[in-house]
Amino acid sequence: MALIVWLVVGGVVGWLASLVMRTDAQQGILLNIVVGIIGAFIGGWLFGRADISDGVISVPSFLISLLGAIILLAVVNLVRRGALR
Repeated sequence: MALIVWLVVGGVVGWLASLVMRTDAQQGILLNIVVGIIGAFIGGWLFGRADISDGVISVPSFLISLLGAIILLAVVNLVRRGALR
């Protein structure tokens, strides 16, 4: 059950981050999921623990994951285009 929550939350977080960074048209659902999950790890590493345990996620964990995904997309844009966008 937790895997399904990770995939759904990762997809939502990745999608929201791509909207914020204006890269939504460039990536599909699979890339949104990847960005969301990697963003959760980055956010948890930088800002504290983003915990999704037993299929339950809290608002602070969601926001930390979103912030991590935005940072990930900003770094990718910086490397690819030389601008944060």
